[in-house]
Amino acid sequence: MGTVYGRAMIGGNEAADATATAAEIARLAGVTRAAVSNWRRRRSDFPAPVGGTSASPLFSLAEVRQWLEGQRDGREVSGEVRLWQALRGAYGEEMAGALAAVGDYLRGDAEELADQAVREAVDGLVADRRPTEVMDALVARLLESTARAALDGASTLRLARAVREFAGETSGTVFDPACGIGSLLVAVGGGTVQSRLGQDTQSDAARVAQVRAALAATEKAAPVQVVAGDSLRADAFPDLRADLVVCEPPTAVADWGREQLLVDPRWEAGVPSRGESELAWLQHCYHHTAPGGRAVVVLPASVAHRRSGRRIRAELVRRGCVTAVVALPPGLAASHALPLHLWLLSRPSNPGRAAGTVRMVDLSANSPDGPWAPQPHQEAEVQLIDLLDNEVDLTPSRYVREPEPDYAVEYAKLREDLDTRLRRLRALLPELPPRGRADALDDGVPVAVSDLLAAGLVSLDGDELTSVSDQLDPDYVRGFASSAANVRRSTSSSGTFRAELQAARLPRMDVERQRRYGDAFRSLGAFERELTELASMGDRAARLARDGLTGGALDPPATRDGGNSEHQSTTIDGDAAVGREDRTL
Repeated sequence: MGTVYGRAMIGGNEAADATATAAEIARLAGVTRAAVSNWRRRRSDFPAPVGGTSASPLFSLAEVRQWLEGQRDGREVSGEVRLWQALRGAYGEEMAGALAAVGDYLRGDAEELADQAVREAVDGLVADRRPTEVMDALVARLLESTARAALDGASTLRLARAVREFAGETSGTVFDPACGIGSLLVAVGGGTVQSRLGQDTQSDAARVAQVRAALAATEKAAPVQVVAGDSLRADAFPDLRADLVVCEPPTAVADWGREQLLVDPRWEAGVPSRGESELAWLQHCYHHTAPGGRAVVVLPASVAHRRSGRRIRAELVRRGCVTAVVALPPGLAASHALPLHLWLLSRPSNPGRAAGTVRMVDLSANSPDGPWAPQPHQEAEVQLIDLLDNEVDLTPSRYVREPEPDYAVEYAKLREDLDTRLRRLRALLPELPPRGRADALDDGVPVAVSDLLAAGLVSLDGDELTSVSDQLDPDYVRGFASSAANVRRSTSSSGTFRAELQAARLPRMDVERQRRYGDAFRSLGAFERELTELASMGDRAARLARDGLTGGALDPPATRDGGNSEHQSTTIDGDAAVGREDRTL
């Protein structure tokens, strides 16, 4: 069960030393995380952190709940929140073990869940939810909480959806040799899977995967077995040949057991080097794939082109093992924002006949939430011979090309749009008459934003200052808060900028005068946005023109000035005179 963090909940009350993150407080109160940040800044009585770091503080759960009650917030707490907080009180950071215990309880093993408050919270949820829904909700919270850091290789729900899309369905056996808490193992295969098998080095994670897969298979009675252990060094299923293998293996592991496994039969394409643990896992997955079966393996993008793995990549391609490589968008990994690749492998039923192409799919520009069905311009079938060069680079973007634009149509349309925007730009720049030196800017001592925050007249969400009162024009507030004087006030002697909007000062003036300033600031903001868009369109027009001219899609104008005599005069009178002088010489 692991070490219990703090005292267990008794009678529904949290342990005295149970803690919560800002994100968990937001969920508890039913507000956004930005609202919690505002409470911390604006409410002097908000509980002080009791642990964590400055970037991720931890608060006493009992103190937070008491404070919320005093603010008349958080009285109506959902059953899901009550269960999560009960588990935090009873198990602390050992949340993987907590979820495993809840899963066993949902399967009928009451002895695994000793805490009465947790039992009551679980019973309250399953009254109107299916057990699988309860577990899915807890897993989603686990992946968002600080306890996730203790789980190596916990696949995100976004990644699980992507893998499910490309893995397809099977009526046989599904296997995940590095299953973590079972997100991929449970997500793939479809409703006719005969058995689900998995292995993971972390015992608590393996328990969670076991109960999740077992709960999902209750109605279908598909056998489930997930064991703890190192799948490379101590393979729990050495004779298994699965119809579908899925895996998000650990990455950049130098000590993966190479010296002990030099003569292992799994290395059909060659023994991976110490720095290529991912290719060891890739071959491990392929080894467990039955003839006619498939494997979908999540790998870092660097595996497709690293020089040290070139020989093994070439052998996998030559044997017809690799059927597709899919470049996914950033934001799918749990611990970093780097893009990932899916390697789709297939063990041919007839080893003597390898496929002639590898499908390359580039979805790197898509949203991390999908869609996952590639458009025609996002994929390409590449001949094996074109992959087997000196680099054996399997990066999809190297082979997938964006379709050529219609240069003539797009260039003409951009020129028209540029003309329209140029006329609009001039109209947006307000006419601002000079101010007399004797005129005072304000009617007294400037007011500090911190005082406005305390009075509830403005709100601060990160670096966004907003008026919440009809006494203050919102654009007047934002315009003066970002003035040069306030920027200097937020700049240290070392030259670094500190976003301290609370220290900003605003001039005092009546509402009517504020609105005049607000109108001017709004026009300037629209002018700046239009100017930015205009610059982007100008870059696009210049690129289209150059690419069209050099690629043969566009011709230069029939006359040197393109029919524009004013332009010709300017050119002759300007820099082009130098060119004329050079030709004379």
